Amino acid sequence: VSPGCRGAQGRLAYKLLHDLFANYSSALRPVEDTDRALNVTLQVTLSQIIDMDERNQVLTTYLWVRQTWLDAHLTWDKDEYGGIDSIRIPSSYVWRPDIILYNNADEHFGGSMETNVVLRSDGHIMWDSPAITKSSCKVDVSYFPFDGQRCRLTFGSWTHNGNQIDLRNQLDTGDLTDFVENVEWEMLGMPATRNVITYGCCSEPYPDVTYTLLLRRRASFYVFNLLLPCIMVSFLAPLGFYLPADSGEKVSLGVTVLLALTVFQLLVAESMPPSESVPLIGKYYIATMTMITASTALTIFIMNVHHCGPGARPVPPWARRLILHHMARLCCVYEVGESCKSPQRAPGGRAGAEDAGGPGDSPGEGPAGTEARGCPWDHCLCHHEALLSNVGYIAGCFRRHRANQRRTGEWKKVAKVMDRFFMWVFFLMVFLMSVLVLGNAA
Repeated sequence: VSPGCRGAQGRLAYKLLHDLFANYSSALRPVEDTDRALNVTLQVTLSQIIDMDERNQVLTTYLWVRQTWLDAHLTWDKDEYGGIDSIRIPSSYVWRPDIILYNNADEHFGGSMETNVVLRSDGHIMWDSPAITKSSCKVDVSYFPFDGQRCRLTFGSWTHNGNQIDLRNQLDTGDLTDFVENVEWEMLGMPATRNVITYGCCSEPYPDVTYTLLLRRRASFYVFNLLLPCIMVSFLAPLGFYLPADSGEKVSLGVTVLLALTVFQLLVAESMPPSESVPLIGKYYIATMTMITASTALTIFIMNVHHCGPGARPVPPWARRLILHHMARLCCVYEVGESCKSPQRAPGGRAGAEDAGGPGDSPGEGPAGTEARGCPWDHCLCHHEALLSNVGYIAGCFRRHRANQRRTGEWKKVAKVMDRFFMWVFFLMVFLMSVLVLGNAA
């Protein structure tokens, strides 16, 4: 095209612009019949999810909004203007529908950018404008961090009812061809629906187009930074039962694990909305903290049993039969030199034999002691009653000392068996809770 032709096209475009807007007003709805509704078509392209604020329930998105309508007052014969079929003019020159985001949550309530519109010779206007929107979104964190969200973007006219503007969606879904993948949220779809609602303020129907963003959280970050550390810390709690009672660290380990879980729970609570719905990971933390509290309380009780002094009562027969015999073999707790293959002893046989006095109990016990006590007076070497009384006193003290040692040892074994039993019970509880959390997540 020669420069002269380009100059002629430019002059014709200026003439066209002057002729179109000589008697045009952008304040009125551009229809020839005011009783007929103006059809406005809406199409939204989702470019990016900028932020999802779960605590304040606000979704920030970057959209491209396309609106098309027919302006009956802006038509021309393109043959009269050198074949000009379309022109691009500032959007402020023409009438624009007041389509806004109903669930806007921006404090400044900003609209679309003032971009140009494409005006065609038949009066069709296409207005493409980018917009960064903040919309309210009801966040359900019941299955956090394995949750999915449904956030809605509802567009409609603020002042024109359905008898004046008939708003329709161009496609049944939002355009995701230029969507930039988000590191935290996976986009599953963006269906669009048209709704006609009659509000309480007005009797006229108001149509709107609602785009539903189907989002699923990428849980890898939270699994590796919140869930796995919690599971590993939780498995430390049952190991407190395996620590020797004389180490003095059993209660300290439980309290340390409880404090660590409290820190993790506070991290989750800071990002979650203060609602009645407790997140799945929060329920796991609470259940684990309850279990650790119970294990610490049981540890204190078992340590009290372990440190029973010589003045403690003997182990009851039912406890000796249940704990020292059945539970000890179940938990593989044996004396030195015993194993799982050792023959079983009758419950209470050891204690009865030792209380009755067996060989090697004391120097004055056994057959030799009986012969010494029952020897004829004329053949006994000990002719002094005071000496015999002292020897008997020493033998009695030794027997009482051995009985106290046996009683203390039995209580220590009771405590050890209870430690092993509760260790496996709490290991099973932690495993079941972890499987339950992952099952609910699936």
